[in-house]
Amino acid sequence: MPLSLPLRLLLMTMLSGSTAIGATAQPRAQPPAQPEVMIAQGRLRGTTEDGVTAFKGVPFAQPPVGDLRWRAPQPIARWQGVRDASQYGHDCMQLPFPSDAAPLGTPPAEDCLYINVWKPAGAKAKLPVMLWIYGGGFVNGGSSPPTYSGAALARQGIMVVSFNYRLGRFGTFAHPALTRADADKGLFANYGYLDQIAALRWVKANIAAFGGDPANVTIIGESAGGMSVHALLTSPMAQGLFQKAVIQSGGPMPMGDATLAGAEKLGAAFGEKKGVRADDPNALAKLRALPADTVVDGLNLASLFAGSPREHSSPIADGRIAVDSLAAYQARRFAKVPVMIGATSDDIGGLTGPMVAGARAMAQQFATQGVPTYYYRFSYVADSLRTAKAKGAGHASEIPYFFDTVAIKYGGAATDRDKMMGRTASAYLVNFAKKGDPNGDALPAWRRYGADGSMLDMSAAGTAVERRED
Repeated sequence: MPLSLPLRLLLMTMLSGSTAIGATAQPRAQPPAQPEVMIAQGRLRGTTEDGVTAFKGVPFAQPPVGDLRWRAPQPIARWQGVRDASQYGHDCMQLPFPSDAAPLGTPPAEDCLYINVWKPAGAKAKLPVMLWIYGGGFVNGGSSPPTYSGAALARQGIMVVSFNYRLGRFGTFAHPALTRADADKGLFANYGYLDQIAALRWVKANIAAFGGDPANVTIIGESAGGMSVHALLTSPMAQGLFQKAVIQSGGPMPMGDATLAGAEKLGAAFGEKKGVRADDPNALAKLRALPADTVVDGLNLASLFAGSPREHSSPIADGRIAVDSLAAYQARRFAKVPVMIGATSDDIGGLTGPMVAGARAMAQQFATQGVPTYYYRFSYVADSLRTAKAKGAGHASEIPYFFDTVAIKYGGAATDRDKMMGRTASAYLVNFAKKGDPNGDALPAWRRYGADGSMLDMSAAGTAVERRED
């Protein structure tokens, strides 16, 4: 049985002999703790710091490169020895968005299917698991931004998991040559969604080794991540892989022409643009040989909303990986798990836009079908951002508060009120991850959404209050 660090130091002192009379023993610098865990693929070595143990950059599928570009995620091979899990893996290939509210912490690459785990150090009981799905319009985003760190939430008694999923033309792409090859037996186009399902399956298979409870998993996503939560709630392939869901500023599918035929048309046009004819017998090999930057081809959030003709496909309703979520909800074909749902006060489109109005409509949909539903509005604006022109909390601005990473986001400009709002929002989230109900000691009451239409407002004043919607 391994000896604890203090006991090892004591034995070293005893074995080294006594020091000269009157000499002063020199303090020894303690090396950072390096916890290890054994999962199905091999042994991992993580880190422990400030009461949190973390394992980062753990592969959950083979690198989707070469012949695995535009394939379903493939099982990872076992490795020998102990794999270092102290650093994030690459975020997925993309053209970074300069004004992104959560800038990436790693350089993007095609080899990007990595997962990260945080937990309270020394935890013995099975921990509730929260799995984070980042946003970014399905063209930007990653798990490495510092404001997405799970450490602060882990200190509150849960396990936090984040991961990368493929983006842009790597994440959603169809082409007649791919359809003809049919390497994954009818699983087409939605490779990013397949990555999300693979991450959930990895959690189910491996999270107990870290101390997590595979029967108590909450999925949470914002914007495109929120849309992904809708997709997972209704996906035939994701049923039984989670027990609760949090949707932040994300509406249900579909987006645009969400069909395989439409995606194939866009993929064929992209190939022609790069000199690859759709009827070329070597089209697939030539497309996979294109450099990653060529596949990105300038696509990011800026170009996505530039008003140019669409040259790439968003996720499609293929019927197996993903379906028309709204139709599935109306037909009662979805995972009926507790849901927390909301948007920010100055979200995209304002109070009548797709984020706020969409969250309200979905809260009503869930509640009328008997799903425990907790509806919120996030209205708080950081003190350093309050100006006469500020209309309210902007899209994605709530994330550092729910993650309790306000001090990371705003640094020295973070005020006591900012930090208190972070403690409040994160406490609601942690409670929900633990038991499907955000309420807890010292928190203002948050009733389930019902006929009176009340919601919890994390208000501009920095308090959480129940009120009727505007």
